[in-house]
Amino acid sequence: MLKKIAQTSLLVLLFSCSTLLKAESAGYETLSQALPTHNPDKIEIIEFFWYGCPHCYSFEPVLEAWVKNLPKNVEFIRQPAVFSDLWGKHAKAYFTAEALGVVDKVHADFFDAIQNKKQHLETEDELARFFVAHGVNEKEFHDAYNSFLVDSKMRQAAATAGRYGVTGVPAIIVNGKYKTNGPLAGSHEKMIDVINQLIQKESAAK
Repeated sequence: MLKKIAQTSLLVLLFSCSTLLKAESAGYETLSQALPTHNPDKIEIIEFFWYGCPHCYSFEPVLEAWVKNLPKNVEFIRQPAVFSDLWGKHAKAYFTAEALGVVDKVHADFFDAIQNKKQHLETEDELARFFVAHGVNEKEFHDAYNSFLVDSKMRQAAATAGRYGVTGVPAIIVNGKYKTNGPLAGSHEKMIDVINQLIQKESAAK
């Protein structure tokens, strides 16, 4: 009886290890349940990030270079993760920039302000000064910051990461089916390789 239990335990251990090795060698994990994408005609890439994350900051130049050469059949979406009150404040800054159409103008500088200049961009007034310094009308900033659109995105963002099984950042979701990150891929550069491989896989499936 003890021998049978030991054999069963060994099989479970071997299965768990082989599953882990399979995920690590592939550089990604398959989600337990595929989630619908925003546009079925496109292959969707979602980046979960936080402005206060040094890993996200170091990944940003690599990702941005990739985004500049985005294939026509791919849709890229930035998704700020919300795992705490502070993360939520930074997420609201991103959604406000998105509502104002100035993400390209402020995104890199916001990272720099948090990571290098150690600025506290958390309150509405602090954020207003940052946006105004980047050419945004102050009233338009406040209107967007307090808008129903931004509020709706904030409420959705609180649960979005959990739906994809994301517990840390940066993380990438490919077409609602696959997740990759630094530990799984091995490096930020290899994350891009994994993303490209999965795009090819999904393109062939379509």
